Amino acid sequence: MFTLLLRFAAPLQSWGVNAKFNTRYTEREPSKSAVLGIVAAALGIRRNESLGDLSSMRYGVRVDKEGKLLQDYHTAHICKENSKKVDVYVTYRHYLSDAVFLVGLEHSEKEYLEKLKYALSHPVFPLFLGRRSCPPVQPFIIGIREAPVDIALTNENWQISSYLQDIVLGKRIKAETVALRMVIEEENGEVVRRDVPISYDPTHRKYGFRRVSEKYLKLPLSGGENVHDAMGELEG
Repeated sequence: MFTLLLRFAAPLQSWGVNAKFNTRYTEREPSKSAVLGIVAAALGIRRNESLGDLSSMRYGVRVDKEGKLLQDYHTAHICKENSKKVDVYVTYRHYLSDAVFLVGLEHSEKEYLEKLKYALSHPVFPLFLGRRSCPPVQPFIIGIREAPVDIALTNENWQISSYLQDIVLGKRIKAETVALRMVIEEENGEVVRRDVPISYDPTHRKYGFRRVSEKYLKLPLSGGENVHDAMGELEG
């Protein structure tokens, strides 16, 4: 098995599963439907087209930095035709602020993941982390590992800078490991989630079910070269 690893980091991210009506919530980590939607956008697959083998890939995510919940207040003014009356439409949108995730997609063929990797570095449509206002910061693509997704996520270095490691750990003296939350797709997982995309067609969106397990792993403190600078992409 092979696993494509991606790093999701940005000032804001939003991963809604039940995003309907006036309040748009976010999950604590990226959903499978959202991640495959990003890959589909990179490949140039339109919403009303078949996803092919994308949904069959095993998915996992490691939470390298839990985001802080942020609620954004929106108002929209709706003017009715031939009327001076203006209706005010109020919505609340939730985001994760300053989160970092390590995402893994597992497939039996390395060539297939190489195709996805190339598409993600040369996307047909713009890529964003849940909403169009949330572009990812670099590095975005970590690489392909020859391992199942759970092993690949376990073996990869912590994807935040040494400076942020001190903040997350509270500058504890002689800390050698960090406990990171990991959500892995497993046949016997104890939690059922409905986020397997069958169709993204706006007129008939359809999602299937999958089972996941949530666990914590102890990761050695090493690496830490990826600096999550929220404003760095604006320089130069």
